[in-house]
Amino acid sequence: MKSTGIVRKVDELGRVVLPIELRRTLDIAEKDALEIYVDHDQIILKKYKPNKACQITGDVSDHNLSLADGKIVLSPEGAEEIIGTLQNYVENSKSST
Repeated sequence: MKSTGIVRKVDELGRVVLPIELRRTLDIAEKDALEIYVDHDQIILKKYKPNKACQITGDVSDHNLSLADGKIVLSPEGAEEIIGTLQNYVENSKSST
């Protein structure tokens, strides 16, 4: 683990401010969700990344493919289904012209 040399106090409501430089470096924007982990006596904050569920099959896996800035998520099976559908579409559109 790398020290940043940054020290912040916890306020009366239990809040800690993350410095802008750190947020920029880690691509943490306002309203982004952070996951909180505990490892013995350490608190670890990690930018929350929701499970990548395939939009075709519903399968959740870290191996799923994310396209269009995360707007489309496909499992290998879902990708095969999309490829088949697209191939049929192209073949049918060629024969109708």
